[in-house]
Amino acid sequence: MDKAEQTMLENLYKNTGKTLPQWVDEVKKLNFVKHGQIMKHLKEELGLTHGFANLIALKTLATDAGSFENKDDLIDSQYKGKEHFRPVYDRLIEEISKFGDDIEISPKMANVSLRRKKQFALLHPVTKTRFEIGINLKGQEPSGKLLPSGNAMCTHKINLTQINDIDQEVFDWLRKAYENAG
Repeated sequence: MDKAEQTMLENLYKNTGKTLPQWVDEVKKLNFVKHGQIMKHLKEELGLTHGFANLIALKTLATDAGSFENKDDLIDSQYKGKEHFRPVYDRLIEEISKFGDDIEISPKMANVSLRRKKQFALLHPVTKTRFEIGINLKGQEPSGKLLPSGNAMCTHKINLTQINDIDQEVFDWLRKAYENAG
């Protein structure tokens, strides 16, 4: 368990008086089958924050990254129906891994987070036609392929539609984000 998740669990107990297993047991008794149902109940009926409700919903349905023993299964599931983007992911990881030996590659349900001391990029097959690289470069003006993100997780994004869209500019932005995250 990473430090952020441990802090979240501690705060859940401190703020609600219940542990995560207690919350999961309580929610399972309600027989909700959809994430949104659980979220709505926890937020609207019980007044939990979005973050706590999301954590409880993910753990209750075992759909969070931590519920997968094999992280490769998480990555494989991201590319179901988007198999043509798997070579894009593989090419990016191959090159990004050369930046340094301090990169944490952390697969999530929908994307892969890349971290040093802090997250510097997200690799995300968003749709069947768009692969998005989220990049954290606070204070950087958008330029070239680097677009404003509109996403709280990253300050910028680069959209790709095929492997041929990956060029030196893409790697230069990723390297800059990597260097700034150290």
